[in-house]
Amino acid sequence: MTLITSTIPAPEAPQYRPSGVMKSEWTKIRSVRSTTWTILVTVVLTIGIGVIATATEANRWAHATPGDKLSFDPTSVSLTGLLLGQLAIGILGVLAISAEYGTGTIRSSLAAIPNRKMFLAAKAGVFAAVALVVGEVVSFGAFFIGQMLISGGAPHATLGQSGVLGAVAGGGLYLAVLGLLALGLGTIIRHTAGAIAAFVGVLLILPLLTPALPQSFQNAIGKFEPANIGSAMVTVNPHVTHGSITTFSPWVGMAVLAGYAAIALAVGGYRMVRRDA
Repeated sequence: MTLITSTIPAPEAPQYRPSGVMKSEWTKIRSVRSTTWTILVTVVLTIGIGVIATATEANRWAHATPGDKLSFDPTSVSLTGLLLGQLAIGILGVLAISAEYGTGTIRSSLAAIPNRKMFLAAKAGVFAAVALVVGEVVSFGAFFIGQMLISGGAPHATLGQSGVLGAVAGGGLYLAVLGLLALGLGTIIRHTAGAIAAFVGVLLILPLLTPALPQSFQNAIGKFEPANIGSAMVTVNPHVTHGSITTFSPWVGMAVLAGYAAIALAVGGYRMVRRDA
């Protein structure tokens, strides 16, 4: 008697190309209304507030005190809107991941892309590209419009002046990195309201609490706050002060902020791998 056996080959594990995963994430982010609205709000707030600030400074320049004129920074004034635009880009970062958890579509996303590290890396990469483009567009747009408005009534800046190009480009980069921090918080918390609350707390509430601390702690903690890092990033005039806080140099501060974003994404990725969707 002959025993006939057959071996059924095991199915090959599916291969996912990073480019394909990124295309999928690009389709997601551009097809939802929240992306359009938050980008629109970012543009309107950043450029609109910058226009108001520069127009106001141009009108009051003739009556400014010598101290005000010494600390006047036309570049920083035109980028005032970044203080509010950062909230909108942060909300977009949170929604890029929390919306999937909220609607339950994260399950189908992870079923299609079981490699969760690749999934999160692709989402972060696509979001970073979108946020950087938006950030640079609004930063340069606010700068050019602001300097056009201010040139008739007060000293204005040009990109050829020392430190100006770095400040304007750095403003857009600041928005993009801050958005990645928000994306990391959204991945960790998995809930839109909770993640936005955490982001706002780090960005706005913490600076309000810092002045209540002893002076030595204010400086030690304050220079690590994202808001102060961003303020230093877009400041060109060395006579501008940030209260009693000694800030990092612009690019050192940006490296610190990038570290925050990397840590948040790493912790979020760890939770995503270790826990069910």
